[in-house]
Amino acid sequence: MALNSGGPSPWGNPRPGGPWGTPPPGPPGGGRGPGGPGPDLDDLIRRAQDWVQTYLWAPRGGGSGRILAIIAILALGIWAASGIYRVQPDEEGVVLRFGAYNRNATPGLNYHLPWPVETALTPRVTTENLIFIGFRSGDPSLPRAGSGRDVLEESLMLTGDENIIDIDFVVRWRVRDAAEFLFNTRNPETTIKSAAESMMREVIGRTPIQPALTEARGQIETQVAQGTQAIMDQYKAGVAITQVQLQKVDPPAAVIEAFRDVQRAAADKERQRNEAEAYRNDIIPRARGEAERMIQEAQGYRDSQEARAKGEATRFVSVLGAYRQAQDITLRRLYLETMEDILRRNPKVIVDDRLQGLVPFLNLSEPGGRPARPATPATPMPGMPRPQQPQQGGTGR
Repeated sequence: MALNSGGPSPWGNPRPGGPWGTPPPGPPGGGRGPGGPGPDLDDLIRRAQDWVQTYLWAPRGGGSGRILAIIAILALGIWAASGIYRVQPDEEGVVLRFGAYNRNATPGLNYHLPWPVETALTPRVTTENLIFIGFRSGDPSLPRAGSGRDVLEESLMLTGDENIIDIDFVVRWRVRDAAEFLFNTRNPETTIKSAAESMMREVIGRTPIQPALTEARGQIETQVAQGTQAIMDQYKAGVAITQVQLQKVDPPAAVIEAFRDVQRAAADKERQRNEAEAYRNDIIPRARGEAERMIQEAQGYRDSQEARAKGEATRFVSVLGAYRQAQDITLRRLYLETMEDILRRNPKVIVDDRLQGLVPFLNLSEPGGRPARPATPATPMPGMPRPQQPQQGGTGR
């Protein structure tokens, strides 16, 4: 329906047929005949103007219903398109239907029924999160002790031997199950922090202070990580504890100097013990070797003496047997052998019995086998011949 039917146009043009007048006659459709020019531009503009006036400017009637329908269709299209959403590669989509969990969505473009029927949540599941316990780091990318504020109410713990120790550590975790992470715990980060701190106090309470400061650090980290993971699995929190890192393990600041003195004394004690162990390991084998050598020498001497005694006894038995068979011959042989042995070891002096005025003397050897100095011959009396010097060698009887 036209806006001003039978009257002037809205732009004040009194001519019938529109503001541009009545178009010239032509073939149906507003075009020209064959061989003529193209469609009339004025006619096309008029038709568009009439359509706009009919459907947009009509105050009442069927035109208003069409406008509302178009608006409704556009609104419905926008509402339906609002269900399109995108899940990033490091995220996992969780679709809720009327607020309840319905399904998971994979990374990429996905679709769910528009609000309020379904909604989608996209938590990050591959990002590693950090929780600082015992200190607050100024830079989350540098989780090391001393880079932020120290929290003593979290870091001071009691060891198994009733000593106080100051521990700062970091818990690394990520989302393992997005649905459990979103709906089973109200504040997952606070829950992880409380569970890790409780587990650390339990492990430190079973560990003496000395191993906790030195060689037991790796064992403590492993036990705390496993214990915290077990607690979170009981809660079905949908998180995975990837690592627990000890940042600072020291005695309290008020007694750290005294503790270091104790540590130095313990180190000196260990050093001296090692030196004593090294000396013992050196001297004991040496003494054992010397004792074994002496035992072997004594056994050799014993065996040689036994063999010599047995030989002497055997020889004596054989001589005794020969003596019993021929006593005279055996006695003479023993005598000759004895005299031969005596004369072989002592110097011999042979004196001619025809010499007169010679003073005989007994030649005694000095200790050590050296012959004694021979005595000076006696001075002969007047009228007697001078005695001659004894001669060595020759035959005698």
